[in-house]
Amino acid sequence: MFPFIRLIKDVYLAGRQPQFTSLTDTHVSHHICWPQDLDVFLELNNGRALTLYDLGRIAMARRAGLITVLKRERWALTMAGSHVRFRRRIRGFERFTVRSRAVCWDDKFTYIEQSMWKRDGECASHVLYRAAVTDKNGIVAPPRVLTALGQDVVSPPMPDWIANWTRAEATRPWPPMQDS
Repeated sequence: MFPFIRLIKDVYLAGRQPQFTSLTDTHVSHHICWPQDLDVFLELNNGRALTLYDLGRIAMARRAGLITVLKRERWALTMAGSHVRFRRRIRGFERFTVRSRAVCWDDKFTYIEQSMWKRDGECASHVLYRAAVTDKNGIVAPPRVLTALGQDVVSPPMPDWIANWTRAEATRPWPPMQDS
């Protein structure tokens, strides 16, 4: 089940923090790996990790003013792709932080990176998302979203590692092959 109580807590806490001056500012949230987050090996389940990343993105959107704009414009958020690296285990009852920020955008998507950090300073996982804002007609271009936020519409330069991922994704077949 989606952790709605945690979501409410995180959005409430984000609302008490300073508003972002830029979409590329970093939001830091603090978490505990609870028993309902564990897999059979008593570590953070990989699916739950993505759900906890959801909480970080929604709180980040709150601080950026995006939630207000989404409501006003009747827009929604969607994920168009992700790439995850898991490197260190997060065990039951372990405390960790999630760092969330928009890195750059192109004509359709905003690229968001998030990472989970253990208390000893080690990075446990890192994810890159290709996100979009949508309306009843489809994708809302990031410059239009940024104008609605009252922010600069020019993207920071796209890092090579993100550009490489977008090029690789463009070669991936869709729909995927079906075995007969």
